[in-house]
Amino acid sequence: MGWVYLVFAILAEVAGTTSMKASKGFTLLVPSVLIFVFYGFSLVLLTLSLKSLDVSVAYAVWSGMGTALIATIGILWFREPLGALKLASLVLIIIGVAGLNLGVGR
Repeated sequence: MGWVYLVFAILAEVAGTTSMKASKGFTLLVPSVLIFVFYGFSLVLLTLSLKSLDVSVAYAVWSGMGTALIATIGILWFREPLGALKLASLVLIIIGVAGLNLGVGR
């Protein structure tokens, strides 16, 4: 169940970060409120995931996959530029998260 909580924690964190961009610097009410709703929900779910997952792995997956998803959303939805360095960095994040998962229990 920890992994299910973690997946939803990541999705909520990504929704909260996307709401930050959509709020236009807290000038729009609904996205501004959603920042706090989604981040609060994300932290609750992350905390619940820690009942059965190692904190090092859960936090690395939460932050790493959240970062990779937000960068992808930035590129696809907000039309941010994708250069070789950005792409390589995203790949390294994913490799790092995978490496932490492979090292669990060793």
